[in-house]
Amino acid sequence: MSNEASRLSWGHINLNVRDLEASVAFYEGLGFEILMPSIPYMGILREGEPRPVPAEGMRALKLPDGISGRGCILRLGSGFPMLDITEWAGRAGRAPLANEDRGLVRICLASQNLSEDYERLTARGVPFLSAPQVCQGGMAEIAICLDPDGSMIELIQVRIEKWAVPTALGTDA
Repeated sequence: MSNEASRLSWGHINLNVRDLEASVAFYEGLGFEILMPSIPYMGILREGEPRPVPAEGMRALKLPDGISGRGCILRLGSGFPMLDITEWAGRAGRAPLANEDRGLVRICLASQNLSEDYERLTARGVPFLSAPQVCQGGMAEIAICLDPDGSMIELIQVRIEKWAVPTALGTDA
């Protein structure tokens, strides 16, 4: 690893949404909590009317002139990355990408018990594209659900004891 790469660490993932409150409620149902009721570096708040993003923020993020919005920062546990959720005023936006598209197509959350999480979320009305599926060799179970805007969230329960470690790493597979 180069010295340049080692200076980087996770910060956040930004998710643009149609309805901030519906999205906050959804992600809270997954276990996220509000870390900040605003996105300070963009000058926007969760509460109240949409606020204009300052000019330097628009330039830095290549946002359209005059854009305004609301937002907040969520976290899952105490680690990174954080999840910045933003609702832009008067912007329709495009549909989220599908798995076969290029770019960031889904986020993945680890589950300790995928069957229980699937049942709990299904009972809450969370739509799933797939029920829990056992992957190759039982190495993991995966289910895909959708947030209120159709963004995909992969839920995975890893069975690391079933993963083969390549001989190139100095151990037998």
